[in-house]
Amino acid sequence: MPTLNGIYWENRYQQGDTGWDIGSASTPILSYCEQIPDKNLSILIPGCGNGYEAESLLQLGFTNITLIDLAESPLNEFRKRNELAVFEGKIKLICTDFFEHQGQYDLILEQTFFCAIHPAQRDDYASKMNSLLVPNGKLAGLLFNFPLSQEGPPFGGSMPNYLQHFGPWFSIKTLENCYNSIAPRAGRELFFILQKPA
Repeated sequence: MPTLNGIYWENRYQQGDTGWDIGSASTPILSYCEQIPDKNLSILIPGCGNGYEAESLLQLGFTNITLIDLAESPLNEFRKRNELAVFEGKIKLICTDFFEHQGQYDLILEQTFFCAIHPAQRDDYASKMNSLLVPNGKLAGLLFNFPLSQEGPPFGGSMPNYLQHFGPWFSIKTLENCYNSIAPRAGRELFFILQKPA
């Protein structure tokens, strides 16, 4: 199994090799978050990269957001762009391995993180997500819908594959073809909402 560690991802950012970076918040995730009334929810965005979703959450009035990434560069750039929010404690930035992180969250947002880890870690991802959520907490976001390969990232996947990994840990609230993907990803994404049992 290849080790995609912090050095690997830091080098990608340093070299500008960030094809997954769309330069703004993903439309489906933003649309979902716009419907959430409680702006004090504790929200985690793992593998956050440049954190565009978090910036949109701040604009929507959310006040308790934690960002995790293995690479320092995007976190530092985010801090420069959002100094006041970091100072006020609305945003916490943590450079660490997601699998070593400890905490409890009401909502975790998934955007190009699952597809970046090796498929052999997918069961570990599902169980870790479960452990980081409060009872009835939700994991929501986007998953790629194209054939799974052993070469990546991104590694693909399909609805049956995702059900296999998440089914033991979550109640599947939504897992469907995404109707409002950005144009380059149209027809290649699934939108999902999973809920941890009470």
